[in-house]
Amino acid sequence: MVGILVVSHSADAAKGIRDIAAGMSGAGDDVLIEGVGGNDEGGLGVSVGKILDALAGMLPKADGVLIVPDLGSSILSSRTALELLPPEDAARVIIADAPVLEGAMMAAVEASGGSDLATVAVVAREARDLQKGDH
Repeated sequence: MVGILVVSHSADAAKGIRDIAAGMSGAGDDVLIEGVGGNDEGGLGVSVGKILDALAGMLPKADGVLIVPDLGSSILSSRTALELLPPEDAARVIIADAPVLEGAMMAAVEASGGSDLATVAVVAREARDLQKGDH
């Protein structure tokens, strides 16, 4: 099973995106999806500690984890968290270059079919090319 970790500057946004990805994908219990966000004081921001805690809970249950960050410091904080993990754990985590909501949802759909981490990451990245209307 591949896990998906949504990392956002907002705890509410992370939980909401997690809920949408889980609900819309129909992944149910087939995919481990978590969301972390907010700084250590509960405001807007990103906490490396929260990312590490989530990964520590997910990695024992999953073959690998795809992190889907929202922007800027959530990417940097995710990279920092990977640097703090033991190398064998860090090797089982990929940070997706994908839009957070669409990427998380498409990753959840792909992961629910039993795909491996590399394939789930590719599908999440493909969400960058989704068009939402005519121009």
